[in-house]
Amino acid sequence: MTPMKLGDLASLPTVVTITTAARALGLSRGFAYELARRDEFPCRVIRIGGCYRVPTADLLSVLGAERASPDG
Repeated sequence: MTPMKLGDLASLPTVVTITTAARALGLSRGFAYELARRDEFPCRVIRIGGCYRVPTADLLSVLGAERASPDG
């Protein structure tokens, strides 16, 4: 899986798939799902049925790349 670049992080929607979060964190897809199932993923994971979603704000916080506010 190709790692994400800083510019890619800026264009993420409010919530991302666990696969996208795994790319940003440099994790394999399988390991990311394993961590999510064990409640050990490095940031908050929201489970909706069989789908996992990660709030982008939480992901950016873990990466130390806070999203700039619209006010500047």
